[in-house]
Amino acid sequence: MTRKIAILGATGSIGKSTLDLVERSPERFEVVAVTAATNAQALAGIARRTRAKLAVIAEESRLGELEQQLAGTSCRAAAGEQALIEAAAGEAELVIAAIVGCAGLKPTMAAVEAGKTIAIANKEALVTAGRLMTGAARTSGATLLPVDSEHNAIFQCLAGSRPEDVSRLVLTASGGPFRTASAELINAATPEQAVAHPNWSMGAKISVDSATLMNKGLELIEAHYLFDVPSSRIDVLIHPQSVIHSMVEFVDGSVLAQLGSPDMRIPIAYALSWPERIATPAQRLDLASIARLDFQEPDLERFPALRLARSALESGGVAPIVLNAANEIAVASFLAGRIRFNEIVRLVSWALDSGHSGAPNSIAEVLEIDRETRERVDAEVKASCD
Repeated sequence: MTRKIAILGATGSIGKSTLDLVERSPERFEVVAVTAATNAQALAGIARRTRAKLAVIAEESRLGELEQQLAGTSCRAAAGEQALIEAAAGEAELVIAAIVGCAGLKPTMAAVEAGKTIAIANKEALVTAGRLMTGAARTSGATLLPVDSEHNAIFQCLAGSRPEDVSRLVLTASGGPFRTASAELINAATPEQAVAHPNWSMGAKISVDSATLMNKGLELIEAHYLFDVPSSRIDVLIHPQSVIHSMVEFVDGSVLAQLGSPDMRIPIAYALSWPERIATPAQRLDLASIARLDFQEPDLERFPALRLARSALESGGVAPIVLNAANEIAVASFLAGRIRFNEIVRLVSWALDSGHSGAPNSIAEVLEIDRETRERVDAEVKASCD
């Protein structure tokens, strides 16, 4: 049967990989809605190619351009937050939630509340609103499918298992570009060095998160909400080859691991076709050529971001929201040359120490805490630069 899908964030890296797979299997998928932040021309091209019924541009000032680009087609153009929510909660059965940042929170929640199957590639949805998202999913009957390679690996390893059979989850990390670097070299790192990931092709922000290991901290929080496993039973292991994407240990001592080439089309394909599988053009794994798989414990002295993230998860309440927002501002400041690499973690720690208390009860409250944190951290950056 043809599966109707909506791709939220169609012009980004996850969206492009999704489209690559969907367009290889047109008999399996019908794209009914696509969205983008500001690139009206690229969005219109995707809508024309896929014959989508709805194309939404988040930036309302770009609506006229999008309408012009789609003239002569049957695709309806729309813009703004409410239109994004419509795309998420509309006729699609499967929603690819790949809008970057907190801009994706409301559309993702709309899809959850509508009882959709949601392939989550938006970290912020679970890091900042995990309790709200999973609670809404239980109420609506929505299915959350992880797209991050680590969580998708755990999801595959858990297939058919009972929760009580699981002893612990093990998230693997490449270690990033500074895995073997000294503390002095790390502190003096440039943006160019920080974004040079050894294995994956990613955007600048997530590449810096990999360099600080904050990405693994955010994934730790995601794993807690996705799989309902406490922090004490989620471990992180450095695995520089990025061949094993994560592992699950069971109470009998068995450990299952999911292996594959570092190609995001593999986890995306599993989310698209679940509970079945579809072929992908990803490079096949050649273990004989790889020859060895190495593992080591993360060094929390050189990479304290992971410790900060675990502490935020265990503190609960608003701490994960503050962690995420402060990190985004700090990383953007580093990439802009306003602060040094080691200032990223310092700013996140400062924000957590001076943050709010309590727990948010709505997406609106999450977004307000996110906004306030960003403003505070940005002001701290400006003050440190004066």
